[in-house]
Amino acid sequence: MLLKYFYDQKLAHASYLVGCQKTKEAVIVDPGRDVEQYLEMAQLEGLKLTAVAETHIHADYVSGARELADRVGAKLYLSDEGPAEWKYQYASNYDSQLVKEGDVFEIGNIKFEVLHTPGHTPESISFLLTDQGGGADEPMGIFTGDFVFVGSIGRPDLLEEAAGIQGSAEAGAHQLYHSAERFKQLPDYLQVWPAHGAGSACGKGLGAIPSSTVGYEKRFNPALQFEDESSFVQYILADQPEAPKYFAVMKRVNKEGPQVLGETKLPDFLDTEQLSAIVNDSLVLDLSPSAEFAEAHVPGTINIPLSMLAAWAGWLVDYERTVYLIAIESQLSEAMRVLHKIGIDQVQGVFEKTKVRAAGLASESYKSESPRELSPRIESGDVRLIDVRSDSEWNASHIPQAEHHFLGHLLDQLSDIDTSLPVVVQCQSSARSAIAASIFQNAGFDVINLAGGFQVWKEAGLAATSNETVTCGIAGNSTC
Repeated sequence: MLLKYFYDQKLAHASYLVGCQKTKEAVIVDPGRDVEQYLEMAQLEGLKLTAVAETHIHADYVSGARELADRVGAKLYLSDEGPAEWKYQYASNYDSQLVKEGDVFEIGNIKFEVLHTPGHTPESISFLLTDQGGGADEPMGIFTGDFVFVGSIGRPDLLEEAAGIQGSAEAGAHQLYHSAERFKQLPDYLQVWPAHGAGSACGKGLGAIPSSTVGYEKRFNPALQFEDESSFVQYILADQPEAPKYFAVMKRVNKEGPQVLGETKLPDFLDTEQLSAIVNDSLVLDLSPSAEFAEAHVPGTINIPLSMLAAWAGWLVDYERTVYLIAIESQLSEAMRVLHKIGIDQVQGVFEKTKVRAAGLASESYKSESPRELSPRIESGDVRLIDVRSDSEWNASHIPQAEHHFLGHLLDQLSDIDTSLPVVVQCQSSARSAIAASIFQNAGFDVINLAGGFQVWKEAGLAATSNETVTCGIAGNSTC
């Protein structure tokens, strides 16, 4: 048997190629939409991709299952668990097998046994893998998808928080408890191969180690230390990261079936003369580093640096609008890979950044000032301070005069913010607030970015307050 691990650092997404070297067949578990990496690895190893196995309808990225079925005829093994509204609607168009608890399928000499592990989502399944080609008659590992992670467990509130299905969070938490109890009955030696690592919004406190074992997780995973169901439910629903609003779009797209990309070419570079008209009617994203954008940019554009595109485009891009980019040629391939993977398929063209600047179209700028420079104006109320960090960061500590408007929700809250005063935007380091500065300026605000953010503010010894609360019921929390 051959096992290959693929990890998308920007989306904290793990996927796997499992190959039978005797029959030269391979399956991809939880593939991303960027399928070329799997095709290239299979060719390198002399294998044919014959199947895709998916643990659930993913919410944080566009699945590559349909792409592989369409491109190479891979057979789809998809969950048939859960209610009718969470069934794969495109499966019947391809060679597919809908699987339930106890079902078994084989890829060459490798056996996959299906376990229904609901909680993160109702249809969530896991796959026990047995390497029969190596003479084994018991499983060696389990693909857990978004059920069990290294050091954490999948959150049960996404359907309610992102997709708006009221009451599903607590019901999912109870399901998740029973799935976790079942997981703890598995042999300690089983390897655990999850679909996400540190940084994923599909759970809290995920570890950065690629894999683990059932025994290790039983001993050290905080979510697996509970013996009381109500305490577990309280713990798992508390302090989850903000659910990106694009997750609801991803759920729908992956359920209905994503658009097949095929061997798509990159969008064309357009004449800069078209930019002034386009910026009035479409969303134009400038991928420049924030310092360059602050210095000079095209009025009406929003800045999301390429390094932050995966984290924030899904929050800030309207999936119903046409999108254009301002970028340099070397950025384009990675930008499109990221945008396609989170379902932003409506990029209609690109403007070359150096040509835009040479044409004199980058005529706008905004200021960045240090905490020392800004603190007198903040304390006197001459400016309005907006903290765009997450809820957990705000609760831990913040500047007393600040208003909290999380960056991911900022576009929906602009109308609530008074335009009569200049706005100072602030995050932890000034990276997220730079994105916010572009949003505020685009909306007509007089904006200043707090250089260095809250971190430098504290280092300067300036005032900060806290309204952090302790969540009790967590195993091992001696402060409760």
